[in-house]
Amino acid sequence: MKQPGKAPRVVAELGRPETPEETAARKAENSRKHRAKQTINNLVLSLLATLAIVVVIVLIVPRSDKPIERDIDWSAAAAAVQPSVDVTLVDPELPAGWTSNSATLSTDKADITSWYIGLISPEKQYLGIHQAIDADASWLSGLLDGTEPVSSVTVDGIEWDVYSNPKPVEDRGLFHNALVTEAGPSTIVVLGEPSPEVFNAIAQELAPDVRAAQEDAR
Repeated sequence: MKQPGKAPRVVAELGRPETPEETAARKAENSRKHRAKQTINNLVLSLLATLAIVVVIVLIVPRSDKPIERDIDWSAAAAAVQPSVDVTLVDPELPAGWTSNSATLSTDKADITSWYIGLISPEKQYLGIHQAIDADASWLSGLLDGTEPVSSVTVDGIEWDVYSNPKPVEDRGLFHNALVTEAGPSTIVVLGEPSPEVFNAIAQELAPDVRAAQEDAR
């Protein structure tokens, strides 16, 4: 006896069994929708996995506004680059406890060459010494956020302009106070977080180098 076959699927909106062509089209459309859904699911899972990796990286990488602490011999660095410039580079002798995390000679987009020593005080405060050669007013303004000097101070015969960041403490970044003097073709800036007393002590240590730099114009 012949076994009864599967009854044709009746399409409600047509009121009749669907044709083989309609059956094939329906199955193809269902397969397409299934693949599209799987693609979206895979995309979402991939994005979630990527986000999880980013979160892990953010959590494990240490972050701080403080410069990275290293142990750089700024005197050796100054001696190494001194032959490449025609001015005397400042090279202060500082008390024990001061360290350097950077000592570089570079030229910026405005073609201004500058010598930079990044220092960390014994109290773990940042202080940077910048010495720009033939710098214009815009270089100094950019370094000091456009602030104007509030007074002047003379340390060991060297006159310095005194700057103080007027912003709230939480918005000052690493620029709290600064001292600026001109020495021949050099503009020398001491900038950072320490108190004015520490700045004056640094200016005292820099005095011999500043006087030597003043001779560069003669």
